[in-house]
Amino acid sequence: MTVITTVPNVSYKAYTKKTGLIEVHNPSDLPEPTLLDSVEEPYINAQIITKSDFIGQVMSLCIEKRGVLKNQVYLTTNRVEITFEMPLAEIVFDFYDRLKSVSKGYASFDYSPIGYKQSDLVKMDILLNGDQVDALSALIHKDNAYSLGKKICEKLRQLIPRQQFDIAIQAALGAKIISRETVKALRKDVTAKCYGGDISRKRKLLEKQKKGKKKMRQIGNVEVPQSAFLAVLKLD
Repeated sequence: MTVITTVPNVSYKAYTKKTGLIEVHNPSDLPEPTLLDSVEEPYINAQIITKSDFIGQVMSLCIEKRGVLKNQVYLTTNRVEITFEMPLAEIVFDFYDRLKSVSKGYASFDYSPIGYKQSDLVKMDILLNGDQVDALSALIHKDNAYSLGKKICEKLRQLIPRQQFDIAIQAALGAKIISRETVKALRKDVTAKCYGGDISRKRKLLEKQKKGKKKMRQIGNVEVPQSAFLAVLKLD
């Protein structure tokens, strides 16, 4: 059995200039930016009960996740209920784990859907040597695109095994590249047996190696290991 790992996604509503409403269940279904009028994403009403000692950390986490504080009520002298409105997409993966971490386990979390709201969302693609990796495509808020793209490229550079050719890792918004990292090729010292002599001999060997690397890059395939997918999903 083959297990396919993808970035967690929620359903969005895209309004185009010609056809009107389109439900988007996958980032690849999003129309081109020139055809879009607006995009709406689902929002939730999040209720968190925690100890008063952890109010600051919990609020910082919710604000980082684009949450807006709506209410704060002290249930007892040391227990408080905080209510936030935030996008559903921000909690589908690691929010609960991080909430437990910042509150040292002293927090409960519940939420209910409140409908869709318009947001400034963009589709971010990850490219390996110019080829798009659909499993890593995601719809994210425009303000977070550059920092998240940089983090993903850096993490993939650390985890993708080196090949006989350079691997270019790029994060793109449409045709615009916002971040790039390179996994350097494995390289054999082809001049090891050249002791002294004319420098042109060494140059000829290096040029021959360079042409071979270029050819391998054209026909070679890059496989992303499962550990790399999981590491990307765990990025803050």
